[in-house]
Amino acid sequence: MKKSLSLVVSVYNAVRYLELIFAALKRQSMSDFEVIVADDGSGAAVRDLIERIKVEVPYPVRHVWQSDEGFRKNSILNRAIEASKTDYLVFIDGDCLPHGEFLNDHLSNKTKGCLLSGRRVNLSAQMTERLRLEEISSGAFERLSFRLLLDGALAKSSNLEDALRIKSSPLRKLLHRNRARILGCNFSVEKKLLEEVNGFDEDYRSPGLGEDSDIAFRMELAGARLVTLRYLAVLFHLYHPQTIASEANRLHYESVVAARIPVCRHGLRNLDSKGAL
Repeated sequence: MKKSLSLVVSVYNAVRYLELIFAALKRQSMSDFEVIVADDGSGAAVRDLIERIKVEVPYPVRHVWQSDEGFRKNSILNRAIEASKTDYLVFIDGDCLPHGEFLNDHLSNKTKGCLLSGRRVNLSAQMTERLRLEEISSGAFERLSFRLLLDGALAKSSNLEDALRIKSSPLRKLLHRNRARILGCNFSVEKKLLEEVNGFDEDYRSPGLGEDSDIAFRMELAGARLVTLRYLAVLFHLYHPQTIASEANRLHYESVVAARIPVCRHGLRNLDSKGAL
């Protein structure tokens, strides 16, 4: 039976983080989904974890892998789009833990022609290191504990307000008056809208910029509307050192903005290939 949505999880070698993600997925209030692990060249440990998890969970899990030839996240995301068996895709990174209502919040707010984007709580290195599977399985990680609040007060963990899940739409609108913006680690969109812009631009070959600002910009050019899910679709970001966008990425993005062409040349299809439409 066809599932309601595909969750795409982009990973590279962080086995512990991926194990925590699967523990968080056990808490999802809906089960009508598939998981696609978009793997940018991880080693055997990730493969072995996925093979073990596959027989333990009630939803389909597919491992889409490419060889490690440097950062090619957008390429493996495109392969994940092709592998998906549903019409609606949710994207997270392999260092992000979804709240138990995360997938339901994305699906229940699905709107034709819209790209939905949530926010994230940034956990410090100390809070990330202390996390245990038991806290994920019990849902304790979803709460604003005294320890987390203290960590935030010491300016270690950040964006703690984004741990609040507010059901009231008027209250959410009152609290969030700024223009919606995308985070590549927390967004969802119709598959056909991704196909219309030729998916993710594979000319971004380093981290920090490319899979989020670029795809949002090109989809808006194509007529999609960006809608915020702040104070819904809560996500907890596990610590890693800050990523700095490369100069090559910045220059390429500036050229995309200047050209204002929604369809990228190198994405789901290589439009430089002979016979490409």
